[in-house]
Amino acid sequence: MEPFEHSGAGPVIYPPAERQPVVDHLHGHAVPDPYRWLEDRESPATQGWLAAQDDLWRGHAAALPRRDGWRARVSELTDAGTVGPPLWRGRRRFFLRRTARQEHAVLYTIAPDGAEETLIDPMEIDPSGLTTLDKWQPDLDGRLLAYQLSRFGDERSELRVMDVGTRQIVDGPIDRCRYSPMAWLPDGKSFYYVRSRQVCLHRLGTPAGDDIVICGADRSYGLGISYNGRWLTVSAPSDGGNDLWLADLSSSSPDRPDLRVIQEGVNAVTVSAVGRDGRLYLLTTLDAPRGRLCVADPARPRPEHWLDLVGPDPEAVIGDFAITGDSTLLVGWTRHAISEISVHDLRTGERRGEVPLPGLGSAGGMSTRSGGGHEVWFTYTDGVTPPGVHRYDVRTGQTSLWASAPGTVEVPKLEARQVVYPSADGTEVRMVVLARPGAGPRPAILYGYGGFGLSLTPSYSSYILPWVEAGGIFALAQLRGGGEEGAQWHRDGMLDRKQNAFDDFTAAAEKLIADGWTTAGQLGVCGESNGGLLVGAAVTQRPDLFAAAVCSAPLLDMVRYERSGLGPSWRSEYGSADDPEQLGWLLGYSPYHRVTDGVDYPAMLLTTFDGDSRVDPMHARKMCAALQRATSGSRPVLLRHENGVGHGSRSVSRSVDLAADMLAFLAAHTGLGDRTDGRRPAGDRQGTTDQAHNR
Repeated sequence: MEPFEHSGAGPVIYPPAERQPVVDHLHGHAVPDPYRWLEDRESPATQGWLAAQDDLWRGHAAALPRRDGWRARVSELTDAGTVGPPLWRGRRRFFLRRTARQEHAVLYTIAPDGAEETLIDPMEIDPSGLTTLDKWQPDLDGRLLAYQLSRFGDERSELRVMDVGTRQIVDGPIDRCRYSPMAWLPDGKSFYYVRSRQVCLHRLGTPAGDDIVICGADRSYGLGISYNGRWLTVSAPSDGGNDLWLADLSSSSPDRPDLRVIQEGVNAVTVSAVGRDGRLYLLTTLDAPRGRLCVADPARPRPEHWLDLVGPDPEAVIGDFAITGDSTLLVGWTRHAISEISVHDLRTGERRGEVPLPGLGSAGGMSTRSGGGHEVWFTYTDGVTPPGVHRYDVRTGQTSLWASAPGTVEVPKLEARQVVYPSADGTEVRMVVLARPGAGPRPAILYGYGGFGLSLTPSYSSYILPWVEAGGIFALAQLRGGGEEGAQWHRDGMLDRKQNAFDDFTAAAEKLIADGWTTAGQLGVCGESNGGLLVGAAVTQRPDLFAAAVCSAPLLDMVRYERSGLGPSWRSEYGSADDPEQLGWLLGYSPYHRVTDGVDYPAMLLTTFDGDSRVDPMHARKMCAALQRATSGSRPVLLRHENGVGHGSRSVSRSVDLAADMLAFLAAHTGLGDRTDGRRPAGDRQGTTDQAHNR
């Protein structure tokens, strides 16, 4: 193909993509797949097509108005940095912090003498920025640290063990430990972990090949250990919930822990922990879609022996708890996605009051000292507040700032409004609309996720704020499939009810238009991963509602999603094409299979990452080819492909570049680029988020 250029105006000339006569015959359905050949990333044909798509994107991106201005402002707001809550082990505490201009968060420890020491700086390990710290866990005394690193975004972590005092590596690397939980035993010489989706026991100094397999079934396991190392919990997802087991390591060998069933084959999610008082605490959705906190005797852990400690709330979802001292229990809630923390009597569950929070935002990550005490630390963020760490003292009932984000940034004025609207079936759904004061329709971005029980809650975003600051509207829809209203809210947007999430999303778009916030010619839509599936479904079902779309790391071929990446582990969320009934659900909304010739599709940017081992980039490649052929309009369909990164964490500069390109694309195709240069208007400052240090 001859080299070409695209100025951003007029019809786009797309790289040729052969349509092949590939048809699968599945359970009576003829399922065409003309771009099957694009699944092979290494084939010369795919390589050539990708190179041409890259040229097309670069030409379009270079012509996007004020792209550098978006990048500069996103970078400024990202300079707020991050700080994490303290994790206490023995006489040490551990925490993450990223300052302005740092590419990755750094893991620190505070020594017993109060000195701050750097433990793991990913940029020191790899100055290219392509290595990430995926997970870490000190032993029960804070003497050793198990941690996991991965490169190029593949998330197939290698686990090592460091002597905290000397910084020497004393064990590892152990491969195939993708985001593995780690549960240290009290001897500080062994730990449980997950390798290749099996629970194993590793003893320091022995080859990983000799590790004892505790749970050998191929599942996504979670692990927990009690404060004293006596009680081991193991969990694994099951259809509609999770299976959960408990072992008393004081009466069974660590090599062969006697894992007793807490729950199995139950349509409920339960997490458990044994407290200092010897009681088993269970946070569960069993018979309580919004959650309840129960207690039981660890010797009799089955549901029939559970007693309610903090019962369900008719509107709030319970999500976390922490125990302080001998008599106080803190319980974390979200009420329509806004955080609350209540204070209770530990023995009776009686409510005593509430923890004062800085605002209407998101609080989480409650932690206490490993030896007990009267303090609880938690994170807090909202739309204009970078995440910081706050400390609650149960003796005084007071909350104070412990550590704010380390950078100093100026944030814009904005208004947040919660809008309630009906979906297609009449169900009331909520969305949060962020905007500068003013009236009249404006360019807007509608964002959603709607899956896996994950909630969209208020948070600081260096991606959202520049858009609102520039005069746009940003709306976050809290769709079914998420967890904002509890377990039933999740169930109502999964499997055979997945279409509800898409209906909720398009109803949000219609509400924004009907109420005069925006128009169809000014509305962009954005989503990532499962949210990319959401965007693909919205664009193929209601292309008339949107002017532009960004579809990032998406699932789009729902007939073949389970053949690559982590797809097999998502069957409980979406269903399987191997099942005749479930194939019908998937074909009903699979975006790749709903692309129709002759439709004027919105401007579309699909973003993929070469190292993505969760969602195969083939989804976006196939969808891009299908849309480029099918669209009847002049609005572009483009693919932004990035090497050296994956689905999850990445260096800050890479994140800034991606956000800037997404904003510049959406601005250009919704009309915001005609209104602003992407910088904040003079005098439009809400205030300064100042820096603080760990105290």
